Amino acid sequence: MDEGFSAPQSGGMETFESLVRAEFAPKNTYLNTASTGLLPTRTVTAMHTAIEAAAVGTPTDMFDDVEASRATFARLTRVTVDRVAAGASVAVYSGLIASSLPAGAEVLTAEADFSSVVNPFHMRADLKVRSVPLERLAESVRPGTALVAVSAAQSADGRIADLPALRAAAREHGARTYVDASQAAGWLDLDADAYDYVAAVGFKWLVCPRGVAFLVTPEDLGGLNPIFAGWVAGEAPWDSCYGPVEELAHSARRFDESPALFSYAGARHSLALLEELGVDAVRTHDLALADRFRAGLDTLGHVPIASPGSPIVSVPGLGRRQGELSAAGVEVSDRAGNLRAAFHLYNTPQDVDRLLDVLAD
Repeated sequence: MDEGFSAPQSGGMETFESLVRAEFAPKNTYLNTASTGLLPTRTVTAMHTAIEAAAVGTPTDMFDDVEASRATFARLTRVTVDRVAAGASVAVYSGLIASSLPAGAEVLTAEADFSSVVNPFHMRADLKVRSVPLERLAESVRPGTALVAVSAAQSADGRIADLPALRAAAREHGARTYVDASQAAGWLDLDADAYDYVAAVGFKWLVCPRGVAFLVTPEDLGGLNPIFAGWVAGEAPWDSCYGPVEELAHSARRFDESPALFSYAGARHSLALLEELGVDAVRTHDLALADRFRAGLDTLGHVPIASPGSPIVSVPGLGRRQGELSAAGVEVSDRAGNLRAAFHLYNTPQDVDRLLDVLAD
């Protein structure tokens, strides 16, 4: 990895840098975490161990890995572990919430938000789904709005929702809040206790394998109906394998999907690394790199979409250069014609400069 980390304020630069260096060694300039995060070495090792053990008939206790992952995610988002369900997909949890709304309920969403957040609500013809620009979301909550659903950070361009304003507006009008933190958990200062439902996949900023997702529910479980509950949703799962589940879990575990165990075998170690580094330190590091990129774009005469406080930077008109950048060893995304760069804990100032150099050419 290139020399030169931006200095985090938590835990010290030396500790942050040594931990990251021990876990990541990308062979290219990887600036595409908004699509998929890189896996730490400890995670890859744990998954190899789990797979090899299963291959010879002595599988590890991967259900323990699920519980360890659940507990760490709870700490990272400041909620108690009994409020966290473990699954594999935000869309499934959006569908769970959508299925629990009464007919005729109004759902307020942001225009062009990620489909996994909004599409399940559109699949119910008896719901009233209303979409407004992200900047107008809080002011658009009104009497009769049952739920506001939004991504904490927009996938397409990194814009951050005004979550405190949204929470206040929802409380004023008696609406519930549903936040998809897939593009935020791992770097944003996120207090999931402030919202009714918070979901997130793990394979982006939480640097987990694909197949890991979490849902945070209210303490009273938010009136959700566990329509896809299987044996893992039982209070005593191994006693719930046959016939109807007689006693659902008393916690949010009743909303668990049957877990992708090999993914969770790795996820517990990815989440533990983030906890060691500290989300505050990760955010400081990530935002410093994003600001460096924005400053460099200004010197090149490019104006990114405004996304202050976000490590995702999207530049209109440059998406067409994604293939050229990839050929030069710089990985970014093309989203709706925009070049999207995402800066995370394993990136360095030299990575930013490399991207700017190729764009300048």
